[in-house]
Order: sequence, then structure tokens, then C-alpha cells
Amino acid sequence: MTSVEEPAGPGERVRDAARTRAEILDVATQEFARGGYDGTRVDEIAARTRTTKRMIYYYFGGKEQLFTAVLERAYGVIREAERQLDVEHLDPVAAIRRLAELIFDHHERHPDFVRLVGIENIHGAVHMAASEELGRIASPALDVIRRILAAGQERGLFTTGVDAVDLHAVISSFCFFRVANRHTFGALFGRDLVDPARREHYRTMLGDMVIAYLTAGRTAR
Repeated sequence: MTSVEEPAGPGERVRDAARTRAEILDVATQEFARGGYDGTRVDEIAARTRTTKRMIYYYFGGKEQLFTAVLERAYGVIREAERQLDVEHLDPVAAIRRLAELIFDHHERHPDFVRLVGIENIHGAVHMAASEELGRIASPALDVIRRILAAGQERGLFTTGVDAVDLHAVISSFCFFRVANRHTFGALFGRDLVDPARREHYRTMLGDMVIAYLTAGRTAR
């Protein structure tokens, strides 16, 4: 009996397309993070995937749209982690520490994300500004921060008047600097900011700084 390969059905074609698109995004993330936007070539991305330059354009439209898709996915990963963060059962001090630790851990595990954000800042965030999806993404972390701040202020633990966006900037800036400036900081001061031996020191240090900021000048009840 001669076996005949059945043609792929609609569901299989959809799965194949999703896998191809994901593979392209994986490789594009690495290439953009390594070479920057200007230094990355779609031909190089195609050569590293099981597809062609023509198919990349079919899926994404062009290099600019591909880079935007890379950014959308990168931000989507951290936003999803923030959405899944469960701190409702914690007291406000422990809760804000847990949020800071999540952002710390994410930046450490995703150095490509840090590099992509730096690259997009070099380009004035033009790709983000043009992205409808990124425009709709309000950081879930801000909602978490607002709830924690309200609970902490209600219990007299935190000072009043702290802005959630400012606090998010404080947390993110330390986490970003630690990864983005690892090599220059090390060259200047002889210390590796991502040295595993000092990881818990910096993780705790971040929480201590945030709590100190939140409790400075508070009036105890």
C-alpha cells in the first residue's frame, strides 16, 4: 500500500504560521538586541530561520514593523508577569518588596529586553509611539503600586503624596542600570553588578531603598 501524505488542514496551517512567526520573533529579538535597529539586516534574520526574507515581509510587513513586533512582545512578557503578581495577601511593605523583586528578576533574566529598550530610546521611541498595541498597554504594575500605596498609607506605614509612576521609575531605573551599565560600571569601579555572589545583596538593597523612600517623613499613627 502506498502511503499518501494528507495536506495540512486549516488548523495545522495556523499552528505552522504561529510557530514560524514565533521563530522569526525569537531570532529578530537576538539580532536587534545585538546589532541595534540600524545594524540589523532582515537577510540575516531570514538566514537564521527556516523561512525567507519574502515570508518575513509577508508576516510583518518590513523591518520597521518587525522591530515594533519585537518590542510589543518584549513588553508583553513583563506586563503579563505583572498581571499575574499576587500580593493581595501580603502586608504593604512585603507587597512592594515583592513587586520590586519581580522587576529586578525580569530585567536580570531578559538582558535582550534591556538592550531593546535602550535602542528604542536612541530612536526617540518612534516605534512605540506608532504602535497601537503598546499605546494600549498601561503598566499593570501601576495598578498594583496604587493599591499597595493606598493600603500602606491607610495603615500609616507609607508617607502620603507618593506618585505610582514615580515609584515605578525608581524601581525600574535601578533594575535597568544594573543590567544595561554592567560593563561600563565594571570597567570604572571593578565591580560586576550582576555577579551572582552579590545578587541577593542588590535585590535586598533595592527593596530597602524603595521602603526608605516610602517611609521618609511619614507621620506614625
